[in-house]
Amino acid sequence: MEHPRSTIQQEPARGFYIDPGQFVAVSGLDLLRGFFDGRMLPPPMHYLCGLTFTDISTDGAVFTMPASQWLLPPHGVISGAALALLADGPLGCAVQVALPPATPYTTAEISMTFLRPVAADDRPITGTGRLIHAGRTLAVSECTITDADGNVVALSSTRCVIQRRMDAPKEMVDQALANPPHPVEPEWPTPHPYLRPAEGEVLPQESWDRMSGLEVLQKCSSGELPAPPICRLLGVWPTEVDAGRTTWTMPATEWMCSPVEGRLYGGAIAYVAGNAIDGAFTTLAPPGTAIAPLDLKVYFTRPVAPDGRDLTARSEITHRGRTLAIGTSEVVDADGKRVAVATASAMLLPGRPASLSRGIAPAEAAEL
Repeated sequence: MEHPRSTIQQEPARGFYIDPGQFVAVSGLDLLRGFFDGRMLPPPMHYLCGLTFTDISTDGAVFTMPASQWLLPPHGVISGAALALLADGPLGCAVQVALPPATPYTTAEISMTFLRPVAADDRPITGTGRLIHAGRTLAVSECTITDADGNVVALSSTRCVIQRRMDAPKEMVDQALANPPHPVEPEWPTPHPYLRPAEGEVLPQESWDRMSGLEVLQKCSSGELPAPPICRLLGVWPTEVDAGRTTWTMPATEWMCSPVEGRLYGGAIAYVAGNAIDGAFTTLAPPGTAIAPLDLKVYFTRPVAPDGRDLTARSEITHRGRTLAIGTSEVVDADGKRVAVATASAMLLPGRPASLSRGIAPAEAAEL
């Protein structure tokens, strides 16, 4: 079987980065306004999955992302971990609006609570970020994620570390203010990945009724079952699958970069960390049992460069009760250095469709 990363992730990435002169010359709020007044074009994550900056104010930021079939895993409903691809944008920009010129920050952690499943209907999901606190070294923001019908599907928050203001020559600042950039969007030879027809397959409910989650993932890993769309989009792939444990790889390509040149988007790292735990949860499911994710928390320990080499996420179950499971994961780069650790919980729902789109929301399940 052809490896899923042999498609999109091997193409030259599309996208643009924050202009260094603008970064040192204008405030965080004015810097972000550049996405709306023609001084900046979107970063690679926009062209990959449709993550789009739609509004900015002194209170925060708003992003949208299509609930695309590209985001589907084998069970055919967008996972909670995939919502991190949206959440990190408004969370980070809500912090950026409070920063003075030449002041970098780094994301320390992202927390997510999942309230209901998200169907891949291609309509926009919206992440509305709001600044909670910005001090001298610490900033906190929150994000509410809603579907196209206005239903709240997830809540998220982040803690960021504000770094020391950079020294910039006055000549550089004056030059940047006098000659702001006006980049021009090129004519691309093909549609952006998220606009193409989704590749890959999801499994029908009959497969989940017949096989355990462990069997499904083992057959996906061996190639006996087809790769789902999100594997084709991100190149994420299960390499080891055992009861209560999974290992996944994902290439750290430029497609997954943030507006900061040379740095992977935190939401992409959070995704692979959460996806690995979701995989461990899936291995616990007997036939005819759905998994409802409840929450995810990811701590970032170091930045990741887009060198094209594999990130590896290893997960294991730390608690399994009658209906509740808790798991952890660790993400390391190709040199074996830890870049993130995560924890998550989920509910096992016997008798519910694996795709939850015909089942019940996690919040409702918690009341049973």
